[in-house]
Amino acid sequence: MCAVVGVYGNENASRVAYYALFAMQHRGQEASGISSSCDGKINLIKDRGLVTKIFDEKSFDILKGKCAIGHNRYSTAGEDSVLDAQPIVANYKLGAISIVHNGNLINKDEVRNDLIDKGAIYSTSMDTENLVHLIAKNPKECLQERIIEALNKTIGAYNFIIQSRKKMFVVRDRHGIRPLSLGKLQSGGYIVASETCAFDLVGAEFIRDVKPGEMLVFSPDCEEPKSIQLFNDEFRPCAFEYIYLAKPDSVIDGKTVYSVRKRIGKELAAEHKVDADIVIPVPDSGVAAALGYSQASGIPFEMAIVRNHYVGRTFIEPTQSVRDLKVRLKLSPNKEDIKGKRVVVIDDSLVRGTTSKQIVTMLKNAGAKEVHMAIAAPEIKFPCFYGIDTPTKSELMSANYTPEEIRQKIGADSICFLSIPNLVKAIGEERNYALDSFNGDYFVTK
Repeated sequence: MCAVVGVYGNENASRVAYYALFAMQHRGQEASGISSSCDGKINLIKDRGLVTKIFDEKSFDILKGKCAIGHNRYSTAGEDSVLDAQPIVANYKLGAISIVHNGNLINKDEVRNDLIDKGAIYSTSMDTENLVHLIAKNPKECLQERIIEALNKTIGAYNFIIQSRKKMFVVRDRHGIRPLSLGKLQSGGYIVASETCAFDLVGAEFIRDVKPGEMLVFSPDCEEPKSIQLFNDEFRPCAFEYIYLAKPDSVIDGKTVYSVRKRIGKELAAEHKVDADIVIPVPDSGVAAALGYSQASGIPFEMAIVRNHYVGRTFIEPTQSVRDLKVRLKLSPNKEDIKGKRVVVIDDSLVRGTTSKQIVTMLKNAGAKEVHMAIAAPEIKFPCFYGIDTPTKSELMSANYTPEEIRQKIGADSICFLSIPNLVKAIGEERNYALDSFNGDYFVTK
């Protein structure tokens, strides 16, 4: 998860970064930060909370300059601390640098322990700080060379944006697991962001996706970013971006997320036919799949669960107790549409089962005759080590119970999951997607 943005060559770089982070708030709600470079200095503002809470007009008086990078935090590595908010700013031999990171480094502990043995002093618990120390300890006199050598020691999923006093470096990992796109701003300069939904808000024209294993270098000497292909490995984009993580209006690898989710719903309806009166989505990420399911099955679509949009996403909340509370705060039934009906509930995925159980109970209390859960994703049986918060099998319901046992636990009349082949069919069979949460294929290893 997490959201990263980099803006280069724009007079209002930090303001553009702010709006981009606002557009990508769904990718992380724990903390946010922006750093800017101006007059040979890097200025920083970051704190816990939402983007709109942290920044105001006074912030942009501090964050001056034509280059800014920003980050929305969703913790998979590190602790819940303001110290672990990003960007990370550090001073070293060649000057000041600032770094933001989206992803998860699977060799983080090995690298960290080696650096500590060599005298490194860490100020955060984030894997991102490894890159800071690897760059600082490198003897090369060129920052670009230091970054490249640091990346050769870095394994996992990552998008890094690194800001120096004059340049900006953007790197996507060798498999392109997390999305990253390049755009050109109408007001001047360039923007790089985790999702293209950020471009729509700030008035940027999409140029292309950053290639897997590619480094882009933005500098005052060049009108266009310089491209360096560092690695040439198989493209393995994360399927879960299409299922849940990304906003519906974003375009990933040439595909609109909304359209993919509708196709997923249609495949789910073709694979699992349910005799029901209405199709209900779990808002908001289940809406497109439910529309596809309704269109393919002929069962009427109803928005019979109402979402309170002032409550954040439950899956990315840091503790189970907070997730439980937010489900109750977030969703409520429209009883008139539900009473006496056999309903098919479409949810984007089933991870811990928290939401599903409470939704089934809520609908039956509202008078539903039958509640059938249809999950628009395969069973999540394996933890993800590439940036999704499922660290252990003990938290994954499908890793510990059969579908029938899950049905009983959540109280549904039936439950079904989309198969892996039909998920791939819905997304597009031209890619070998990262499906590790579903099939345990950990293709990035130490």
